[in-house]
Amino acid sequence: MKVALVHDWLTGMRGGEKVLSVLCECFPSADLYTLVHARGTVSKTIESRRVVTSFIQKLPFAKKAYRSYLPLFPMAIEGMRLKGYDLVISTSHCVAKGIIPPANALHICYIHTPMRYVWDMYHEYLGSRRGLSSLLARAVAHYLRIWDASSSGRVDHFIANSLNIARKVKRYYGREAEVIHPPVDCSKFSSNGKKGEYYLVVSAFVPYKRVDLAIKALNTSGRKLVVAGKGPEEKKLKKLAWANVEFTGWKTDSELARLYQGARALIFPGEEDFGLVPLEAMASGSPVIAYGRGGALETVVPPGTGRNATGLFFVEQDPRAVMEAVSVFERSGSLFRPDAIREHALGFDRTVFKEKLSKSIEARYLEFTRNGYAKKAQPAL
Repeated sequence: MKVALVHDWLTGMRGGEKVLSVLCECFPSADLYTLVHARGTVSKTIESRRVVTSFIQKLPFAKKAYRSYLPLFPMAIEGMRLKGYDLVISTSHCVAKGIIPPANALHICYIHTPMRYVWDMYHEYLGSRRGLSSLLARAVAHYLRIWDASSSGRVDHFIANSLNIARKVKRYYGREAEVIHPPVDCSKFSSNGKKGEYYLVVSAFVPYKRVDLAIKALNTSGRKLVVAGKGPEEKKLKKLAWANVEFTGWKTDSELARLYQGARALIFPGEEDFGLVPLEAMASGSPVIAYGRGGALETVVPPGTGRNATGLFFVEQDPRAVMEAVSVFERSGSLFRPDAIREHALGFDRTVFKEKLSKSIEARYLEFTRNGYAKKAQPAL
Protein backbone atom coordinates (compact mmCIF):
# COMPACT_ATOMS: atom_id res chain seq x y z
CA MET A 1 0.00 0.00 0.00
CA LYS A 2 1.30 3.44 -0.96
CA VAL A 3 0.68 6.10 1.72
CA ALA A 4 1.00 9.90 1.66
CA LEU A 5 1.09 11.99 4.82
CA VAL A 6 0.11 15.68 4.57
CA HIS A 7 0.95 18.30 7.21
CA ASP A 8 0.50 22.09 7.22
CA TRP A 9 4.14 23.06 7.86
CA LEU A 10 7.27 21.70 9.51
CA THR A 11 8.85 24.49 11.55
CA GLY A 12 8.95 23.08 15.10
CA MET A 13 7.87 20.23 17.37
CA ARG A 14 4.49 21.19 18.78
CA GLY A 15 1.40 19.08 19.44
CA GLY A 16 0.58 18.60 15.75
CA GLU A 17 4.09 17.39 14.98
CA LYS A 18 3.90 14.88 17.84
CA VAL A 19 0.83 13.36 16.17
CA LEU A 20 2.65 13.37 12.83
CA SER A 21 5.64 11.63 14.39
CA VAL A 22 3.41 8.75 15.51
CA LEU A 23 1.96 8.49 11.99
CA CYS A 24 5.51 8.34 10.61
CA GLU A 25 6.18 5.38 12.89
CA CYS A 26 2.97 3.66 11.74
CA PHE A 27 3.86 4.22 8.07
CA PRO A 28 7.67 4.30 7.84
CA SER A 29 7.69 4.29 4.01
CA ALA A 30 5.13 7.06 3.56
CA ASP A 31 5.98 10.24 1.66
CA LEU A 32 5.33 13.52 3.46
CA TYR A 33 3.81 16.62 1.84
CA THR A 34 3.91 20.04 3.51
CA LEU A 35 3.77 23.74 2.63
CA VAL A 36 7.12 24.67 4.22
CA HIS A 37 9.94 22.66 5.78
CA ALA A 38 12.63 24.24 7.95
CA ARG A 39 15.18 21.46 8.20
CA GLY A 40 16.32 20.44 11.67
CA THR A 41 13.25 21.79 13.47
CA VAL A 42 11.35 18.51 13.82
CA SER A 43 12.11 15.01 15.07
CA LYS A 44 14.45 12.59 13.29
CA THR A 45 11.46 10.32 12.71
CA ILE A 46 9.88 13.04 10.57
CA GLU A 47 13.11 14.33 8.99
CA SER A 48 14.20 10.86 7.85
CA ARG A 49 11.55 10.49 5.14
CA ARG A 50 11.00 12.00 1.71
CA VAL A 51 9.53 15.48 2.26
CA VAL A 52 7.83 17.31 -0.63
CA THR A 53 7.20 21.05 -0.21
CA SER A 54 4.96 23.55 -2.00
CA PHE A 55 5.94 26.69 -3.93
CA ILE A 56 5.67 28.59 -0.61
CA GLN A 57 9.05 27.06 0.29
CA LYS A 58 10.76 29.20 -2.37
CA LEU A 59 9.17 32.52 -1.42
CA PRO A 60 11.20 35.15 0.51
CA PHE A 61 11.58 34.50 4.26
CA ALA A 62 9.11 31.61 3.99
CA LYS A 63 10.69 29.49 6.71
CA LYS A 64 10.09 32.14 9.38
CA ALA A 65 7.35 34.36 7.95
CA TYR A 66 5.26 31.66 6.27
CA ARG A 67 2.05 32.87 7.96
CA SER A 68 2.34 36.08 5.92
CA TYR A 69 1.45 33.97 2.88
CA LEU A 70 -1.82 32.71 4.37
CA PRO A 71 -3.99 33.85 1.40
CA LEU A 72 -1.83 31.66 -0.88
CA PHE A 73 -2.11 28.52 1.24
CA PRO A 74 -5.23 27.06 -0.48
CA MET A 75 -3.58 27.42 -3.91
CA ALA A 76 -0.34 25.93 -2.57
CA ILE A 77 -1.93 22.84 -1.00
CA GLU A 78 -4.13 22.18 -4.03
CA GLY A 79 -1.08 22.46 -6.31
CA MET A 80 0.68 19.53 -4.62
CA ARG A 81 0.14 16.55 -6.88
CA LEU A 82 -0.63 13.21 -5.25
CA LYS A 83 -0.48 10.36 -7.72
CA GLY A 84 -0.64 6.62 -7.19
CA TYR A 85 -1.41 6.67 -3.46
CA ASP A 86 -3.91 4.28 -1.88
CA LEU A 87 -4.21 6.12 1.43
CA VAL A 88 -3.82 9.83 2.24
CA ILE A 89 -3.63 10.91 5.89
CA SER A 90 -3.63 14.64 6.61
CA THR A 91 -2.98 16.25 9.98
CA SER A 92 -4.53 19.67 9.80
CA HIS A 93 -5.11 22.87 11.71
CA CYS A 94 -4.96 25.10 8.65
CA VAL A 95 -5.13 23.83 5.04
CA ALA A 96 -3.64 20.31 4.96
CA LYS A 97 -7.09 18.71 4.84
CA GLY A 98 -7.71 20.58 1.55
CA ILE A 99 -5.21 18.46 -0.39
CA ILE A 100 -6.75 16.96 -3.53
CA PRO A 101 -6.44 13.16 -3.10
CA PRO A 102 -6.28 10.66 -5.96
CA ALA A 103 -9.73 9.54 -7.10
CA ASN A 104 -9.33 5.98 -5.79
CA ALA A 105 -7.58 6.83 -2.51
CA LEU A 106 -9.04 6.98 0.99
CA HIS A 107 -8.45 10.35 2.70
CA ILE A 108 -8.45 10.39 6.50
CA CYS A 109 -7.91 13.70 8.29
CA TYR A 110 -6.72 13.99 11.88
CA ILE A 111 -7.97 17.49 12.61
CA HIS A 112 -6.55 19.63 15.41
CA THR A 113 -9.02 22.43 14.68
CA PRO A 114 -10.84 24.04 11.77
CA MET A 115 -8.83 27.07 10.64
CA ARG A 116 -9.06 29.13 13.84
CA TYR A 117 -7.83 32.35 12.18
CA VAL A 118 -11.11 32.65 10.28
CA TRP A 119 -13.63 30.87 12.51
CA ASP A 120 -13.91 31.05 16.30
CA MET A 121 -10.72 33.10 16.89
CA TYR A 122 -11.07 35.49 13.96
CA HIS A 123 -11.41 38.53 16.25
CA GLU A 124 -8.39 37.55 18.37
CA TYR A 125 -6.15 37.15 15.30
CA LEU A 126 -7.48 39.64 12.75
CA GLY A 127 -10.39 41.57 14.25
CA SER A 128 -8.32 44.34 15.85
CA ARG A 129 -7.10 45.78 12.54
CA ARG A 130 -8.35 49.16 11.33
CA GLY A 131 -8.87 50.96 8.04
CA LEU A 132 -7.72 49.35 4.79
CA SER A 133 -5.93 46.59 6.70
CA SER A 134 -9.25 45.63 8.31
CA LEU A 135 -11.04 45.51 4.96
CA LEU A 136 -8.33 43.30 3.46
CA ALA A 137 -8.36 40.98 6.50
CA ARG A 138 -12.14 40.61 6.33
CA ALA A 139 -12.04 39.89 2.59
CA VAL A 140 -9.32 37.25 2.99
CA ALA A 141 -11.12 35.67 5.95
CA HIS A 142 -14.38 35.49 3.97
CA TYR A 143 -12.62 33.76 1.07
CA LEU A 144 -10.82 31.33 3.40
CA ARG A 145 -14.07 30.39 5.20
CA ILE A 146 -15.69 29.47 1.89
CA TRP A 147 -12.65 27.46 0.81
CA ASP A 148 -12.24 25.78 4.21
CA ALA A 149 -15.85 24.61 4.33
CA SER A 150 -15.98 23.44 0.71
CA SER A 151 -12.63 21.60 0.85
CA SER A 152 -13.86 19.53 3.82
CA GLY A 153 -15.73 17.43 1.26
CA ARG A 154 -12.39 16.01 0.09
CA VAL A 155 -12.05 14.14 3.40
CA ASP A 156 -13.62 10.67 3.70
CA HIS A 157 -13.26 10.41 7.48
CA PHE A 158 -12.43 12.95 10.17
CA ILE A 159 -10.67 12.11 13.43
CA ALA A 160 -10.85 15.04 15.87
CA ASN A 161 -8.39 15.59 18.71
CA SER A 162 -11.22 16.27 21.19
CA LEU A 163 -14.99 16.41 21.62
CA ASN A 164 -14.55 20.17 21.52
CA ILE A 165 -13.13 19.99 17.97
CA ALA A 166 -15.63 17.34 16.88
CA ARG A 167 -18.39 19.85 17.69
CA LYS A 168 -16.63 22.49 15.58
CA VAL A 169 -16.25 20.06 12.68
CA LYS A 170 -20.00 19.48 12.87
CA ARG A 171 -20.77 23.22 13.12
CA TYR A 172 -18.51 24.49 10.34
CA TYR A 173 -18.37 21.49 7.97
CA GLY A 174 -21.58 19.61 8.74
CA ARG A 175 -19.53 16.41 9.24
CA GLU A 176 -19.26 13.84 12.02
CA ALA A 177 -15.85 13.12 13.52
CA GLU A 178 -14.40 10.29 15.55
CA VAL A 179 -12.50 11.45 18.66
CA ILE A 180 -8.99 10.24 19.53
CA HIS A 181 -7.15 12.48 21.99
CA PRO A 182 -3.57 13.44 21.00
CA PRO A 183 -0.57 11.85 22.71
CA VAL A 184 1.51 12.81 25.71
CA ASP A 185 4.85 11.07 26.08
CA CYS A 186 4.50 10.28 29.78
CA SER A 187 7.92 8.62 29.83
CA LYS A 188 9.47 12.12 29.72
CA PHE A 189 7.79 13.10 32.99
CA SER A 190 7.74 11.65 36.49
CA SER A 191 6.37 12.39 39.93
CA ASN A 192 8.28 12.15 43.19
CA GLY A 193 5.49 13.64 45.32
CA LYS A 194 7.64 16.61 46.39
CA LYS A 195 6.14 20.01 45.61
CA GLY A 196 7.68 23.47 45.79
CA GLU A 197 5.95 26.73 46.70
CA TYR A 198 5.56 28.12 43.19
CA TYR A 199 2.73 28.10 40.69
CA LEU A 200 3.60 27.52 37.04
CA VAL A 201 2.52 28.80 33.62
CA VAL A 202 3.90 27.19 30.46
CA SER A 203 2.81 29.01 27.34
CA ALA A 204 3.63 30.95 24.21
CA PHE A 205 3.16 34.67 24.84
CA VAL A 206 0.30 35.42 22.46
CA PRO A 207 -3.00 37.17 23.33
CA TYR A 208 -5.42 34.23 23.38
CA LYS A 209 -3.25 32.27 25.84
CA ARG A 210 -4.18 34.90 28.49
CA VAL A 211 -0.95 34.63 30.47
CA ASP A 212 -1.76 38.12 31.76
CA LEU A 213 -4.58 36.66 33.89
CA ALA A 214 -2.23 34.48 35.91
CA ILE A 215 0.25 37.34 36.39
CA LYS A 216 -2.39 39.85 37.50
CA ALA A 217 -4.01 37.29 39.81
CA LEU A 218 -0.80 36.39 41.66
CA ASN A 219 0.81 39.87 41.63
CA THR A 220 -0.84 41.09 44.81
CA SER A 221 -0.94 37.73 46.60
CA GLY A 222 2.79 37.39 47.17
CA ARG A 223 2.69 33.82 45.85
CA LYS A 224 5.54 32.90 43.54
CA LEU A 225 4.67 32.41 39.87
CA VAL A 226 7.12 30.90 37.39
CA VAL A 227 6.34 31.67 33.74
CA ALA A 228 8.07 29.52 31.11
CA GLY A 229 7.74 30.63 27.51
CA LYS A 230 8.44 33.23 24.85
CA GLY A 231 6.47 35.24 22.35
CA PRO A 232 5.50 38.65 20.98
CA GLU A 233 3.77 39.74 24.22
CA GLU A 234 6.86 39.22 26.38
CA LYS A 235 7.63 42.92 27.01
CA LYS A 236 3.99 43.66 27.82
CA LEU A 237 3.75 40.75 30.26
CA LYS A 238 7.02 41.64 32.01
CA LYS A 239 5.73 45.17 32.57
CA LEU A 240 2.65 43.69 34.29
CA ALA A 241 4.65 41.43 36.58
CA TRP A 242 5.66 42.22 40.16
CA ALA A 243 8.72 40.90 41.97
CA ASN A 244 7.10 37.54 42.81
CA VAL A 245 6.83 36.60 39.10
CA GLU A 246 9.83 34.92 37.45
CA PHE A 247 10.24 34.56 33.68
CA THR A 248 12.47 31.68 32.57
CA GLY A 249 12.17 31.71 28.77
CA TRP A 250 11.70 28.41 26.94
CA LYS A 251 13.23 25.46 28.77
CA THR A 252 14.74 22.21 27.53
CA ASP A 253 12.59 19.09 27.89
CA SER A 254 14.46 17.96 31.01
CA GLU A 255 14.33 21.44 32.61
CA LEU A 256 10.61 21.71 31.86
CA ALA A 257 9.99 18.27 33.35
CA ARG A 258 11.61 19.43 36.60
CA LEU A 259 9.52 22.62 36.64
CA TYR A 260 6.33 20.59 36.17
CA GLN A 261 7.36 18.12 38.87
CA GLY A 262 8.06 20.77 41.51
CA ALA A 263 5.10 23.04 40.82
CA ARG A 264 2.42 23.44 43.46
CA ALA A 265 -0.03 23.60 40.54
CA LEU A 266 -0.11 24.56 36.87
CA ILE A 267 -2.28 27.56 35.98
CA PHE A 268 -3.84 27.22 32.51
CA PRO A 269 -5.70 30.47 31.82
CA GLY A 270 -6.45 30.24 28.06
CA GLU A 271 -9.04 28.35 26.05
CA GLU A 272 -7.42 25.67 23.90
CA ASP A 273 -8.77 23.27 21.31
CA PHE A 274 -7.29 20.47 23.43
CA GLY A 275 -4.14 21.48 25.30
CA LEU A 276 -1.19 19.17 25.99
CA VAL A 277 0.39 21.34 28.70
CA PRO A 278 -2.14 20.33 31.41
CA LEU A 279 -1.50 16.66 30.65
CA GLU A 280 2.27 17.15 30.82
CA ALA A 281 1.79 18.72 34.25
CA MET A 282 -0.46 15.87 35.35
CA ALA A 283 2.06 13.31 34.06
CA SER A 284 4.43 14.99 36.54
CA GLY A 285 1.94 14.57 39.39
CA SER A 286 0.98 18.26 39.45
CA PRO A 287 -2.64 19.44 39.66
CA VAL A 288 -4.07 21.97 37.18
CA ILE A 289 -6.08 25.15 37.74
CA ALA A 290 -7.69 25.76 34.35
CA TYR A 291 -10.20 27.97 32.60
CA GLY A 292 -13.31 25.82 32.30
CA ARG A 293 -13.70 25.93 28.54
CA GLY A 294 -12.38 24.02 25.55
CA GLY A 295 -10.20 20.94 25.72
CA ALA A 296 -9.34 21.29 29.41
CA LEU A 297 -12.85 20.03 30.22
CA GLU A 298 -11.84 16.67 28.70
CA THR A 299 -8.58 16.22 30.63
CA VAL A 300 -8.91 17.91 34.04
CA VAL A 301 -11.01 16.09 36.65
CA PRO A 302 -12.40 18.40 39.38
CA PRO A 303 -13.33 17.20 42.89
CA GLY A 304 -16.80 15.75 43.45
CA THR A 305 -17.00 13.65 40.27
CA GLY A 306 -16.47 10.28 41.94
CA ARG A 307 -13.03 10.03 40.30
CA ASN A 308 -9.59 11.01 41.55
CA ALA A 309 -9.33 14.80 41.29
CA THR A 310 -6.59 16.19 39.06
CA GLY A 311 -7.43 19.90 39.26
CA LEU A 312 -10.21 22.46 39.28
CA PHE A 313 -11.71 25.16 37.08
CA PHE A 314 -12.42 28.88 37.13
CA VAL A 315 -15.36 29.98 35.00
CA GLU A 316 -14.42 33.54 34.00
CA GLN A 317 -11.26 34.88 32.37
CA ASP A 318 -10.79 37.42 35.12
CA PRO A 319 -7.88 37.76 37.62
CA ARG A 320 -10.29 37.61 40.56
CA ALA A 321 -11.71 34.32 39.31
CA VAL A 322 -8.19 32.89 38.97
CA MET A 323 -7.26 34.00 42.48
CA GLU A 324 -10.46 32.57 43.92
CA ALA A 325 -9.66 29.22 42.28
CA VAL A 326 -6.13 29.33 43.73
CA SER A 327 -7.61 29.95 47.21
CA VAL A 328 -10.05 27.05 46.82
CA PHE A 329 -7.18 24.84 45.65
CA GLU A 330 -5.10 25.70 48.70
CA ARG A 331 -7.98 24.90 51.05
CA SER A 332 -8.54 21.51 49.40
CA GLY A 333 -4.97 20.49 48.62
CA SER A 334 -5.31 17.08 50.29
CA LEU A 335 -7.73 16.02 47.54
CA PHE A 336 -4.97 16.06 44.93
CA ARG A 337 -2.65 13.05 45.14
CA PRO A 338 0.39 13.13 42.79
CA ASP A 339 0.30 9.38 42.11
CA ALA A 340 -3.41 9.45 41.20
CA ILE A 341 -2.91 12.52 39.02
CA ARG A 342 -0.13 10.81 37.06
CA GLU A 343 -2.23 7.66 36.72
CA HIS A 344 -4.94 9.73 35.04
CA ALA A 345 -2.44 11.20 32.57
CA LEU A 346 -1.25 7.73 31.58
CA GLY A 347 -4.64 7.21 29.90
CA PHE A 348 -3.49 9.77 27.30
CA ASP A 349 -0.03 8.26 26.83
CA ARG A 350 1.63 8.00 23.44
CA THR A 351 1.32 4.21 23.39
CA VAL A 352 -2.45 4.43 23.96
CA PHE A 353 -2.80 7.00 21.19
CA LYS A 354 -0.75 4.95 18.72
CA GLU A 355 -2.85 1.85 19.30
CA LYS A 356 -6.17 3.69 18.96
CA LEU A 357 -5.08 5.58 15.84
CA SER A 358 -3.69 2.48 14.12
CA LYS A 359 -6.88 0.51 14.77
CA SER A 360 -9.06 3.36 13.51
CA ILE A 361 -7.10 3.80 10.26
CA GLU A 362 -7.03 0.05 9.64
CA ALA A 363 -10.79 -0.28 10.21
CA ARG A 364 -11.57 2.61 7.87
CA TYR A 365 -9.29 1.27 5.15
CA LEU A 366 -10.78 -2.21 5.34
CA GLU A 367 -14.26 -0.72 5.11
CA PHE A 368 -13.12 1.35 2.12
CA THR A 369 -11.69 -1.68 0.28
CA ARG A 370 -14.80 -3.78 0.96
CA ASN A 371 -16.84 -1.10 -0.79
CA GLY A 372 -14.70 -1.62 -3.89
CA TYR A 373 -13.03 1.79 -4.05
CA ALA A 374 -9.47 0.52 -3.90
CA LYS A 375 -7.53 -2.48 -5.13
CA LYS A 376 -5.32 -3.04 -2.11
CA ALA A 377 -6.37 -5.20 0.80
CA GLN A 378 -5.27 -4.76 4.39
CA PRO A 379 -2.76 -2.04 5.38
CA ALA A 380 0.31 -3.16 7.31
CA LEU A 381 0.33 -1.14 10.53
